[in-house]
Amino acid sequence: MSLLAAAAEARALMVEQQLRRRGITDERVLSAMGTVPRELFVPESLRDYSYEDGALPIGHGQTISQPFIVGTICVLLGLAGHERVLDVGTGSGYQAAVLAELATDVVTIERVPELAETARAALAAAGYDRVEVRVGDGSLGISDRAPFDAIAVAAAAPTVPPALYAQLVDGGRLVVPRGSRWGQELVLVVRTPDGPVEKESVPCRFVPLLGEEGFAHG
Repeated sequence: MSLLAAAAEARALMVEQQLRRRGITDERVLSAMGTVPRELFVPESLRDYSYEDGALPIGHGQTISQPFIVGTICVLLGLAGHERVLDVGTGSGYQAAVLAELATDVVTIERVPELAETARAALAAAGYDRVEVRVGDGSLGISDRAPFDAIAVAAAAPTVPPALYAQLVDGGRLVVPRGSRWGQELVLVVRTPDGPVEKESVPCRFVPLLGEEGFAHG
């Protein structure tokens, strides 16, 4: 079996066993995650583990998230295909690629320049060079590209960052892991005329969102 065929088989198995069997039924999300070549976003030394049920280290103290968590974030965002999306915490670029399968316009921001560069190359190699990669404080969003229909945050915050909420359109959806540095819950926040409406989802554990409206460094 060729490497490409083996990866495709592993990807299909991931979708069935890690996503569909755990209750992810959104066919657009399942199709997106069955399309994106996750192995291109994993360090070469770990590519044999690309489709394992867990997060993997990518350097600089960061990880590529567990497939189930990426899928859950995408389901909570409820994307229809026409949206502008902000991805906070680029990391490997994998979540941005999945979002690019689900929305028209995706911009992603990463605080570590080396990771941003690696992600930019991986996105291009996987065919997602239309995704714009920025370097900066993700907790502050990207004001010059706002407003966003949806914002996905791939790092833990102690509270919902006000700057991110402010960059949502009315009816826009923000998903963020909220809690301590050691454990969080994914929270869906919807912007309404009466203020934020929140719904908690699954427990999770992300690296901390460092920045002005996240956790302090150190």
